[in-house]
Amino acid sequence: MSAGERLPGTPDPMHRWESVDGVMIAGDTWGDPKGPLVALLHGGGQTRHAWKGAGETLGGSGYHAVAFDARGHGDSDWADPEAYGADFMVEDLRCVTRALGAENPILVGASMGGGVSLVAIGAGKVDAKALVLVDMAPRIEPEGSRRIQEFMNQKPEGFDNLEEVAEAISNYQPHRPRPRNLDGLAKNVRRAANGKYRWHWDPVRRQFQNANTAAYRQRLHECADNLTLPTLLVRGGLSDVLSEAGAQSFLEQCPHAEYVSVKDAAHMVAGDRNDIFAGSVIEFLGRVAPA
Repeated sequence: MSAGERLPGTPDPMHRWESVDGVMIAGDTWGDPKGPLVALLHGGGQTRHAWKGAGETLGGSGYHAVAFDARGHGDSDWADPEAYGADFMVEDLRCVTRALGAENPILVGASMGGGVSLVAIGAGKVDAKALVLVDMAPRIEPEGSRRIQEFMNQKPEGFDNLEEVAEAISNYQPHRPRPRNLDGLAKNVRRAANGKYRWHWDPVRRQFQNANTAAYRQRLHECADNLTLPTLLVRGGLSDVLSEAGAQSFLEQCPHAEYVSVKDAAHMVAGDRNDIFAGSVIEFLGRVAPA
């Protein structure tokens, strides 16, 4: 199953890996395969393309960076409806890192990907060398989370054209200039049989996600208690998802963690200010997990 036909100009994935339940995971890599592996896990509704700039920068700094589409996103396969929880995505992560020969990867996770990274390490599933959480912590703001859900739930029947897609994104991210060239939106949507443009993700996935439940947030809190590895928390200074109070709560829980707040960036930190984001990550990794 898929959301429809890939649009011309959508980049083909460099790699595909088969996960434990047969779901094919699509991804891209940058840099020297002999360098330390940095796994970049995107947020809900995003794709591996969100990490392209950071991946290229990491690859140019001696690391082997990999970004892959989460199951039910982008060019990765859709899964059974009940197979979209964090534990399934942890297994996808393990599959990718094993395929690339990394026993101790560095994990960089944004939003949903940050939760997966936290579960992977906190539950003892991945022996990571370092962790970077991007605008994600056990405590998030309900209002910011609600805005994400509203954005992802709009137009389930599809958009009539790419102008409508651009308008939806611009309304959600008013701090970003609206692109004049709409070609870059091709990788975010698919063309359905009826000609409508639909988001790349599996809509059924949203019915089974539990990222905002009290039980899942408590699980993340418990996983954070188990963190002993070098950890960096990066927050978008404009974020309404992870507040400054939420960030400080995490830092109190994990006093060894380092913290960077990126000015003029919202929840999509790497996309908003990739220069500052990538620089902060490389400076941190240069000290705790050098290439």
